[in-house]
Amino acid sequence: MHNDHSNPARRRFLRTTLIAGAAALPVSQLASAQAAGRSEDALPASMRGLKSVAAQAVPIGNDERIARVAKAQRLMAEHGIDAVFIGAGSSLTYFTGMHWWDSERLTGVILPRKGEPIYVTPEFERVRTLEQIKLGNDVRGWQEDEDPYALVAKVLRDMGHATGTLGMEEAVPYFRAKGIADALPQAKVVPAWPVVSGCRRVKSAAELALMKLANETTLAVYEAVWKALQPGMTEQDISGLLAMAYARTGLKGDASVNVGKYTASPHGSDKPQHLVEGTPIIFDGGCRAGGYTSDITRTVVLGQPDDEIRKVFNIVLKAQTAALHAARPGVAMGDVDAAARKVISDSGYGPDYRYFSHRLGHGIGIDMHEWDYLVRGNTHLLEPGMTFSDEPGIYIPDRFGVRLEDILYVTEDAAALMTPQSKSIDQPFG
Repeated sequence: MHNDHSNPARRRFLRTTLIAGAAALPVSQLASAQAAGRSEDALPASMRGLKSVAAQAVPIGNDERIARVAKAQRLMAEHGIDAVFIGAGSSLTYFTGMHWWDSERLTGVILPRKGEPIYVTPEFERVRTLEQIKLGNDVRGWQEDEDPYALVAKVLRDMGHATGTLGMEEAVPYFRAKGIADALPQAKVVPAWPVVSGCRRVKSAAELALMKLANETTLAVYEAVWKALQPGMTEQDISGLLAMAYARTGLKGDASVNVGKYTASPHGSDKPQHLVEGTPIIFDGGCRAGGYTSDITRTVVLGQPDDEIRKVFNIVLKAQTAALHAARPGVAMGDVDAAARKVISDSGYGPDYRYFSHRLGHGIGIDMHEWDYLVRGNTHLLEPGMTFSDEPGIYIPDRFGVRLEDILYVTEDAAALMTPQSKSIDQPFG
């Protein structure tokens, strides 16, 4: 998925029924009907082979979280950071196992360079916080009429870091970061990026396994939906099929869907769209397994594509393969983008960003977009365990676009994709 590919509201599945000829059950009734054994005949044939994979998602264990905190503490020492504050969000989940929404009430964790994590939360949330945390049990509560930033400052002063260096996790809202900084006027507040990204950007075997499961599931869902497409369907109809297919797998997922000339914009369009034979359809989205996400794009055609669509598809596939072959440990991230972009430019769809209008890829893990980015000028080097989208595209204004996306992971001496590439426009699922 390209950066901010689609409006999140548009990507939610709001459609509650499928069109005639595809299936007859409302999406909201699918789970209960399946449980009662009444829904099989109502599903498109291509979906009946989809089975739940939820039990295959092995959750991240506490030993791994302990290792993550230990690595964070080593990185703090390397970068001269005494403690890191992490608020609600994916990094809190990554290090502690907590799933917490962000609001005006401060909840977060202080990771010290030495010692156990200390949690700060509203006092009335103490029990719920203790239920969720997987590491330590030191919870400091603040009452509704108290200043939570003063409490964070007290914790750090008690650690001896009143004049030290505090790393602020990048997703912490400005008002909260400022509140903590104002309560610690003699401390130095710096970005915690070297610590947080230094841990999260390299995936473990357990993380890679969850991502692979999610990506394989997304690909299976796309194939099942592709086989159920009918002329005249709208993008909402197709999204309804996607929702039903994901319900079969037991994983939560979604996708943006764009048809025909609207595929010429990487972000697609909110305008009404109808499926016509011979025109491209782009699926772009993913699902979650054990908290880790997939991100796959497929360009398909119902019926026979014309020669130009076929030509562009083959160029994009060649560019995706060139990026895969260029990626290996020690290679600059910008060079992987360059490998794909050269194929597209040399094929007459350049220069630069003229038709391939976005970067090649982004990091991925718990979040769909993470560190780092495969983009021109990025001199950071690839390391084993890093994961990225490999998603070149060609977009011809007012006509059509083609994008192919699979998740690339860096191995000890090369790179590989988590899912098989499209074989051709006629066999998009191999």
